[in-house]
Amino acid sequence: MKFPGSVLVSLVLFVAETAAALCLSGAYRSAGDRMWQWLTLLFALLPCALVQLSLVFIHRDVSRDRPLVLLLHLLQLGPLVRCVEVFYIYFHAGRVEEPYVSITKKRQMPKDGYSEEIEKEVGQAEGKLCTHRSAFSRASVIQAFLGSAPQLTLQLYICVLQQEITAARSVFMVLSLLSIVYGALRCNILAIKIKYDDYDVSVKPAAYLCIFMWRSFEIATRVTVLVLFSSVLQIWTLPVVLVNFFGFFFYPWILFWQSKSPFPENIEKALSRVGTTIVLCLLTFLYAGINMFCWSAVQVKLNDPDLINKSQNWYRLTVYYMLRFIENAFLLLMWYIYKTDIYLYVCAPLLVLQLLIGYCMAVLFMLVFYQFCHPCKKLFSSSVSEGLLSCFKFLCFICKPPKSTILTDKAEVKSENTDEARSSSKTIDSQKGNPHQSVSSNA
Repeated sequence: MKFPGSVLVSLVLFVAETAAALCLSGAYRSAGDRMWQWLTLLFALLPCALVQLSLVFIHRDVSRDRPLVLLLHLLQLGPLVRCVEVFYIYFHAGRVEEPYVSITKKRQMPKDGYSEEIEKEVGQAEGKLCTHRSAFSRASVIQAFLGSAPQLTLQLYICVLQQEITAARSVFMVLSLLSIVYGALRCNILAIKIKYDDYDVSVKPAAYLCIFMWRSFEIATRVTVLVLFSSVLQIWTLPVVLVNFFGFFFYPWILFWQSKSPFPENIEKALSRVGTTIVLCLLTFLYAGINMFCWSAVQVKLNDPDLINKSQNWYRLTVYYMLRFIENAFLLLMWYIYKTDIYLYVCAPLLVLQLLIGYCMAVLFMLVFYQFCHPCKKLFSSSVSEGLLSCFKFLCFICKPPKSTILTDKAEVKSENTDEARSSSKTIDSQKGNPHQSVSSNA
């Protein structure tokens, strides 16, 4: 039985970030900055409430007779209770013989073209721990992209406006960045386990390192670009954010309406149609929040029973990163044009170059992960290199002029050459026929 380290990391980040947010909001209150105080509290408490709802929903506490647990969730202490329960199960596992066990069948990764199916006995304790790990992983994703990401953007924006980085604010921003990167990492692992549920997936340390570097560069550069743009063009910040957010929010719904599939009813039996709609809206809300800052490894597909698109689409991944790079470059260009006096001592061209290189480094680590470190790379129908090659061929095909135009140009060139050849041959023939004329002309 594996040690529940992911649960402990999620809890530590959750508690540390919440405590730092409360302390920083108190500092803003004492300094008289009411607006920064309330925004800091909002971005701290809203994800806390959503985390409690997700834990209650996954563990089905409403349908069970557990009033004390529900009360602790209302007091925003749900993750603490769940963590205590996890470690109680972990340390008491094996002391009492379990009445029954379930047998799961998993397939190993293919070796030399063959994949063996293995059976594994899963006891009640291990099954409960697996449920807790899954619940905390989802809670970490919610905390990261609906709380930590807006919080990090806000605090960095305040630092730019006040031209000061205090110790409390720097510690809080580091915690927020770690929370976002960890949430993105858990999102990647969740996507892998959902897509390849039939296989026994083991993620190696090199894969964790690649994901961590990939997400760190991507999120840090994205947040910095948004803060720089919003510090000089406050009026245009809201349209940029709304277009990004609602574009990703409505995209799964548009695909769902185009597919003309029936409304999904198998999410939770206890939920009505209205409740199912609310859950799906919250899911797409989280999906949009993730894609605002980085690529969401989990692609929402509402007409699928698992609500997840399990196919590996390299074209969508390529289009996302190309458009995001263009958007970041455009926002940096607008910042460079309209930058104010607060950036007087900043080398603007060097900063722009560093941010663009940082985003390219994120893409590089992503390619390394999918090409070499992905735990299920043997199951890919095509590798990253093949996908990139096909994308480049497609782009070259689009940029190449039509064949008819090329043939027409060649025909025109040929006709011009033949005309010149005919004219030159005529002059030669005329000179041969009148040698005295040519001599006189030369004289």
